[in-house]
Amino acid sequence: MTDINSTIYLENQFLIAMPQMEDSYFANTVTYLWKHNNDGALGIVINKPLNASVADIFDELEIEFNIKQGAFREEAVLAGGPVERDKGFIIHDAPKNWESSISVTEEISICMSKSILEDIASGNGPENYLIALGCAGWEAGQLEREIITNAWLTVPADPELIFSGDYENKPQRAASLLGVDLQQLAPDAGHS
Repeated sequence: MTDINSTIYLENQFLIAMPQMEDSYFANTVTYLWKHNNDGALGIVINKPLNASVADIFDELEIEFNIKQGAFREEAVLAGGPVERDKGFIIHDAPKNWESSISVTEEISICMSKSILEDIASGNGPENYLIALGCAGWEAGQLEREIITNAWLTVPADPELIFSGDYENKPQRAASLLGVDLQQLAPDAGHS
């Protein structure tokens, strides 16, 4: 029997969808888990590009940008999760805090304010950032149950991988941090 007080929280971890993941939204994803406690967990999927660019977000919010015009048009906005899809979440490196920034570690923060987007547009934003619409959420105990049923592989987060634009290979790159090849895992791993 597990003691509830011995729960290990997984903040600043990657959740890598196992090959048998049947949920079509999370299949082949990597989620950055930025909050996990007795009340549940919150994360942002970091490898599902939408058919929208950072420039599209700036246009929608009427944020002017002259610098890096081409780069902003090429930079993808991600589908961060099926919860609160109308909200923007910005994962950024943490040398500066913006209004509503939440520090996850000394290196990584999460922000939901328009001011950080304005600073990114003007060239005064964080060096590294990722913009996602929506997030992923789990109620108390739900994520733990999913991990027990082998839905997720967990590994400590790597900031370089969070900000990588190589979205297609993020699941394998995240798994390789543990020395695991996702293609070698049987879909029913862990079950007898």
